[in-house]
Amino acid sequence: MNRREFLKAGAAAGVALSTFNAYVAGAADQKPFRVGVIGPGWYGKMDLFRLMQVAPCEVVSLADPDRRMLSEAAEMVAARQPSKKQPRTYTDYRQMLKERDLDIVIVATPDHWHALPTIAACEAGAHVYVQKPISVDVMEGKAMLDAARKHNRVVQVGTQRRSTPHLIEARDEYIRSGRLGKIAHVEMCCHFASRGGPGKPQEIPVPEYLDWEMWTGPAPMRPYVRGVHPRGWRSYMEYCNGTIGDMGIHMLDMVRWMLGLGWPKRISASGGMLVQADWPANRPDTHTAIFDFGTLSAVWNHRTWGPPADPDYPWAATFYGENGILKASVTSYTFIPNDRRAERITRRYLDERDKYPEDVNERDIELFAVPGTRRHMKDMVDAINSGGRPVADIEEGHISSACCIMANLSLQLGRGFTWDPQKHEVVGDAEATRLLRRPYRSPWVHPAA
Repeated sequence: MNRREFLKAGAAAGVALSTFNAYVAGAADQKPFRVGVIGPGWYGKMDLFRLMQVAPCEVVSLADPDRRMLSEAAEMVAARQPSKKQPRTYTDYRQMLKERDLDIVIVATPDHWHALPTIAACEAGAHVYVQKPISVDVMEGKAMLDAARKHNRVVQVGTQRRSTPHLIEARDEYIRSGRLGKIAHVEMCCHFASRGGPGKPQEIPVPEYLDWEMWTGPAPMRPYVRGVHPRGWRSYMEYCNGTIGDMGIHMLDMVRWMLGLGWPKRISASGGMLVQADWPANRPDTHTAIFDFGTLSAVWNHRTWGPPADPDYPWAATFYGENGILKASVTSYTFIPNDRRAERITRRYLDERDKYPEDVNERDIELFAVPGTRRHMKDMVDAINSGGRPVADIEEGHISSACCIMANLSLQLGRGFTWDPQKHEVVGDAEATRLLRRPYRSPWVHPAA
């Protein structure tokens, strides 16, 4: 990068930061949003505390079937909010929403509990911030989109890469500017070796503080095993969409956003439990999916075993252009020009610890993620105030989530799909179309689109 480019980039970053700071300063004059959280665990609190940093809030209620988690979260919230009041707590989110006194609801539950609370919150008059993937089946996502539109609610999805400063810069400087040239291929990956070991998980009594029946909800009932709660549920497909639904949606959504892509025309996948078959997890340990957008192919690969192909970019997307390569991840980006004489350019994530010193001591915080999450929350608040659509609107979240779900279905059935987004069906494949809607465990009822 030459001196002129350096000064230009620095000036742009300074303008963006000044605008953001002015917004936060002006927010003090706004009436506080009444906020509730469904699932105030690890990421629920991380999302909530970022919202509290950028907008005036009064956290009035929390809901979770884990009473111990509820109590801890209530104390942490009381210590952070200006009123010092402890929020009301509920073990059933439906009782919380019956109050109809919330402006914003954050849904940060396990994935199988995203759809029903989001729809109920919209029906109760609240705007929603829902974690990704938005659903465990495609038709749940369609029902969530329909509910948001019917009740005219802002629903922002937690795909905060769309609000991450260094990724916005990468998109603008190298893709939108045309500097990469035509891009016809993107490779996405997640190469993180799983912790744990082989063998059947140990079945243990359900802790007295946890309502396992409520926690399971519409998912199939399984025995309670060591490690499944609070964060081990991501290894079990009954509660999630595996690694592609957890990590892949971030990369696919980032690629779609950077390149302005909608639905792919065709999805195909291969893989399975190829290395860790004796482990207790039932999510694929190896998965390659191809998303065919017509003029561009985007390929996903994850391995939960072995070393990453690129240690600097173990969870990333690589854009191949006529004029170079752009690697983009949650922590950095690197531009590699075709001209070997030209300089390779790398930028790291925005570090805001000086501005938000409280971040440093927050347990399990992802410091690389919080600048994007803060701006993602600000974007949602802007949309609420203006009546517009947020950058990660529920429709965008539905597309990215559904694509990952269908990649799992392609792996399950052993064949690729041609997708009809208008009819929301797999073309010429009645079996695959039926699998777009998972059965619910009684008495829970699958939402209708």
